[in-house]
Amino acid sequence: MIKKSTFKPIWYLKNPHAQTLLANLIHPHCPQVSYDTVALPDGDTLEIARGTATGPNTVLLLHGLEGSLRSAYAQRLINTLNKQNIPVVFMFFRGCNGKPNNKIRSYHSGETEDLKSVINHLKKSGSEKIALVGYSLGGNITLKYMGEQQTDDAIICATAISVPLVLSICAERMNRGFSRIYQYGLMRRLIKKVQQKQDLLSAAGMPDKPESLKTFVEFDNSYTAPSHGFDDAQHYYQCCSSRQFLNGIKKPTLMIHSKDDPFMTEAVIPDENEISAKVTLELSDNGGHVGFISGKLMKPEFWLEKRILDFIQIHL
Repeated sequence: MIKKSTFKPIWYLKNPHAQTLLANLIHPHCPQVSYDTVALPDGDTLEIARGTATGPNTVLLLHGLEGSLRSAYAQRLINTLNKQNIPVVFMFFRGCNGKPNNKIRSYHSGETEDLKSVINHLKKSGSEKIALVGYSLGGNITLKYMGEQQTDDAIICATAISVPLVLSICAERMNRGFSRIYQYGLMRRLIKKVQQKQDLLSAAGMPDKPESLKTFVEFDNSYTAPSHGFDDAQHYYQCCSSRQFLNGIKKPTLMIHSKDDPFMTEAVIPDENEISAKVTLELSDNGGHVGFISGKLMKPEFWLEKRILDFIQIHL
């Protein structure tokens, strides 16, 4: 089902870049968490961070490209769930905990195997019901996982925010206009991460000078695709874009999306016949990329956390 979102932007923040940038710049206090390590089948590891609450019901949060616990959206949701005494776990993708991981592979928009490992880890440590929440790239992973017909029985619902549903369209959009500023910032982080593993990657035949790469397509051709078994960037985009998996979703799933998202175009938005009956796509005209700031002049509000919490409480 596709429906109009209840989100209404604060009147002076209808610009998509204002929504996107301000939501990222306004940081709440750092959430209280404890850390745990998850062993992966290939001998690598990743970290997870647990909120303060304990219990059999868990919200598992997946961050966006180059995200971390420093990401404002993650801090806001973890603080909200801690306050509501709802157990929450933040999953760091490989190499996103401040130090390089041990293998050639890192993470990408369709990496659901690492997600399965974290879910199994949570089940072994007492989680009986799990709600997924994915932002941007993490939202793409979430939707792909939910539609792959291999969803774990413990997963009861999912929420996906500002998802790059068609990766090729998003890569092209990020190379135009003001969106190139976002691409530039993210590329700097990706290049730094590659440089930390340069010897390992060079030994596998990948380029020695990542700093020469300027676009996501160039980076994905040079590193993402060969590191993860894809022929090239376009093969990676084709295999991992989550829109093709929406019809296979069999558990309640909420998608929150803005038509003015500067990381993509409206061409990524699916038609009604592309999504299953278990999926609700809430579309707004404004909101930017993981923005969605509402409220009043002297009292702006972050609408996303309230909407996510409402959905989670219905199903969890």
